[in-house]
Amino acid sequence: MATFISVPLKKSSEVDLVKPLSKFVTATYPAAEEQADYIRSVEELNKLRKSALGRPLDKHESSLEILLRYYDQLCAVEPKFPFSENQLCLTFTWKDAFDKGSLFGGSVKLALASLGYEKTCVLFNGAALASQIASEQNLDSDEGLKAAAKYYQLASGAFGHIKDTVLSALNREPTMDISPETVGTLSLIMLAQAQEVFFLKATSDKMKDAIIAKLANQTADFYGDAFKQCQYKENLPKEVLPVLAAKHCIMQANAELHQSLLAKQKKRFGEEIARLQHATELVKTVASRYDEYVSVKDLSDKISRALTAAKKDNDFIYHDRVPEVKDLEHIGKAALVKATAITPPLSAKFTDLFEKMVPMAVQQSMSVYSQRKAETVNRLVGTMREATNLCNGVLASLNLPAALEDLSGDSIPQSIVEKARAIVQQGGLQSIEQLIRDLPELLTRNREILEESLKMLGDEESTDSELRSKFSQRWNRTPSGDLYKPLRAEGGNFRSVLDKAVQADQVVRERYNTHCEMIALLCKPEAELTAAIPSANPVKTLQGSEVVSVLRSQLAQLEEVKKEREGLEAEIKGVAFDMSSSFLTALAQDGAINEEALSMSQLDQSYGNYSQRVQASLRSQEELLGKVQASHQEFSKLKQSNSEANDREEVLKKLASAHDSYVEITSNLREGTKFYNDLTEILLKFQNKCSDIVFARKTERDELLKCLNKYILKKYFKKKDKYLLKKENGNTNNPIYKEHRYPRQCAGVRGS
Repeated sequence: MATFISVPLKKSSEVDLVKPLSKFVTATYPAAEEQADYIRSVEELNKLRKSALGRPLDKHESSLEILLRYYDQLCAVEPKFPFSENQLCLTFTWKDAFDKGSLFGGSVKLALASLGYEKTCVLFNGAALASQIASEQNLDSDEGLKAAAKYYQLASGAFGHIKDTVLSALNREPTMDISPETVGTLSLIMLAQAQEVFFLKATSDKMKDAIIAKLANQTADFYGDAFKQCQYKENLPKEVLPVLAAKHCIMQANAELHQSLLAKQKKRFGEEIARLQHATELVKTVASRYDEYVSVKDLSDKISRALTAAKKDNDFIYHDRVPEVKDLEHIGKAALVKATAITPPLSAKFTDLFEKMVPMAVQQSMSVYSQRKAETVNRLVGTMREATNLCNGVLASLNLPAALEDLSGDSIPQSIVEKARAIVQQGGLQSIEQLIRDLPELLTRNREILEESLKMLGDEESTDSELRSKFSQRWNRTPSGDLYKPLRAEGGNFRSVLDKAVQADQVVRERYNTHCEMIALLCKPEAELTAAIPSANPVKTLQGSEVVSVLRSQLAQLEEVKKEREGLEAEIKGVAFDMSSSFLTALAQDGAINEEALSMSQLDQSYGNYSQRVQASLRSQEELLGKVQASHQEFSKLKQSNSEANDREEVLKKLASAHDSYVEITSNLREGTKFYNDLTEILLKFQNKCSDIVFARKTERDELLKCLNKYILKKYFKKKDKYLLKKENGNTNNPIYKEHRYPRQCAGVRGS
């Protein structure tokens, strides 16, 4: 009688996890030691998949342990890598567990770029293997009964978990074996079998008949529920439905048998006979309809002997009235089983291979935090630099400090000499012109990478559209146009960034052209520079003037303010705080990260004091510049004014302004060069992302085309076979024709 249903395992195609995951690790984790550790973990993950899915598994706990360990690792790795069709794209192909395939069509299989799909199929295999291990147990021993009950409950929980999660995990129609209806039915079957094991244990332990009857009645109920669910499941093996129907009747018969023994103990002999008669009818139904699948001879004989004895005693001794079955009191129920909750880790030996790797949610939060931090630093540093440029501009317009150094009227002011020397040391015109020449080449390189990446997407999208038009509804995968929207948006952002960079480059060139002549003059030898500056009448009377001393003191204070800013800028750039621990704590406690609140709080804490110091520096500069301008007015009144002096002062102003512009233009050009080089790395990653998804889509496309071609070939042979059978047998009513069966069509083209 102990016929138990076990579930076959799904088969998977080989997948190379090493290349795409290692590529992501290399791009995301530049630190050599960290990178090497993660790549080793990737290789271990690949080995684990091969152990779990790449070979036949024994019906043993050790094999189940490997499967569950791989499932646990998938659950652990899912939040740490950006698995999706348009990011880290890995295509997993699995065959339907219940489809045997055909000569021409092959078995039903589905390929999806979804880690959720891989998890679902691996868990299905875990449940299937648990059902097989349970069915192999020796039910004549306590250990065997306990193990069988444990594994059936695990299988029930796993199938139930798939039922609840499969549609959200796949976002498309699954194969029939993992559809919610099928796994829901399998979960009920496994739970019924676990309950039956408890019934067998109670019987073996000779527990009270009242308890055994309740256990049997509950088991019958479970089998009845599974039978109702299973009636319309054509994809399940043909023996499942009759076995469930038989088990429902058998467990009802057992419940009636043990309840009859309880009635006998209570001296309700008529009820005893009624229950035994009902049990007899139930086992006769099984024997007549399901004898091919389940044997009830022992149970039938046991009930028959009990009924014969009960009737004999009642006829000769008790003469108790035998009630109708419908008038009998309902037998109680006792459920001792519960589907095992699927809460990873399921494996007792699980150790996360990527334990040190932070989840993607934390990585993304860290990325946004880094942007916020960079914006804060750039804002503070930019504010100070703008203030310094403003200060230099004001001083240049006043010809300071050169006007104070030029009291002789014929020699080059020391500040101009130093500015000229600084420009020559930085490479002069040659350096700045080389930087200007390099920018268009860097821009062109970035544009080419971007356009090539977008062209890859466009070509694959065009092919997908053509095939969708050709095969119509049978081409049932996500349209490339929908899938590539985020990548196209990202590409559009890059294009916008490049356009803005071109505009910024133009502004720098125009500024260079404006100051080019004076920068060239500063690059000349000192004698030529002296000759180019007009002479003026000496104003030596001002050398001992109080206003000159005041101006020099004020300029020295301004220089001190600018020097303090340089130190402050270095401090601001050097601020470091590891937000990953805060984000990890938030994720562990709340299950989500409020990045904005956490980041803004930390940034305010880290940079609030620096912001106040920057503002104090600006106020100090504003106050000093006001004093300098007032002192300069007084200085100008005292200074002898003539046309030669004015011409000389104008040239000195232009030279000072040219130096400041040279410094700023050089800084802008170097920042531009760095920007383009950094953008090249980002665009190469974008190109790799596009290349990976296009390759994955091509692989998926080839798989689907193969499936469709098999389907078309199968339809052709189906028609041909029909024609030959018709011709041979004369008409379609011939039994040979009627019994001819054709395989189901492939899952990739259902609904056609």
